[in-house]
Amino acid sequence: MAVRAITFDFWRTLFTDPREPVERRQIRIDAVCRVTGAGPDAAKRTLLLSETEFLQHHIREQRTLGPIDAVRIVERELSIAIADTEARELADIFGAAILDFPPAPIAGGLDAVRAAAQSFPIGIVSDAGISPGKSLRTILERNGYAPYFRHMAFSDEVGAAKPQAIMFESTAQALGVHVTELLHIGDLEGTDIQGAKRCGARAALFVGDHDRYRNHTTADHIVENWAHFLELLPSL
Repeated sequence: MAVRAITFDFWRTLFTDPREPVERRQIRIDAVCRVTGAGPDAAKRTLLLSETEFLQHHIREQRTLGPIDAVRIVERELSIAIADTEARELADIFGAAILDFPPAPIAGGLDAVRAAAQSFPIGIVSDAGISPGKSLRTILERNGYAPYFRHMAFSDEVGAAKPQAIMFESTAQALGVHVTELLHIGDLEGTDIQGAKRCGARAALFVGDHDRYRNHTTADHIVENWAHFLELLPSL
């Protein structure tokens, strides 16, 4: 079938990020120390553990934990109970830390999104985490992306993570097309590419931020950068 809608991944597709986001972690460490009375070393240890658990949970269960889950890990590891009001406050700080130290837009991404939106309904299909979909939406808004997207699917809100089909199928439905008429663009073979193709969508591997999957991808297209996408767009 012809492509009738396009979706974009967020991380390392539209936005790039340091591999070690120490500034955000420090905001969370300071908050844990303030709320719980724990020392910096203990707070850092619990947060590093939460990051590991988030990744393991994502891989094993293909479901995303969120900021409040990180708070519960802190409680468990410090053997304390945090009052509901303080737990919500801590979760809000965890989730919003990315807004103080945001990822950087990848060059040409906004031009690509704007051009795609002129021909197709477009959406976001992205995994989230301790930085939830709410915060990622704010980053998209701040950088001028939000008006072009008809629908945004973040894993913490959908209740499932890529490569689960519901991430793609629910977005296709929201965009008014069948999933087989969807083209998804992302940087990860196992989640973006295989997830899209398993449910019948087309997939494009974006290698403008890293190219680790270039030589072993099942993608229908390889997008070198967003200028290259603009060249491909008329043929889609």
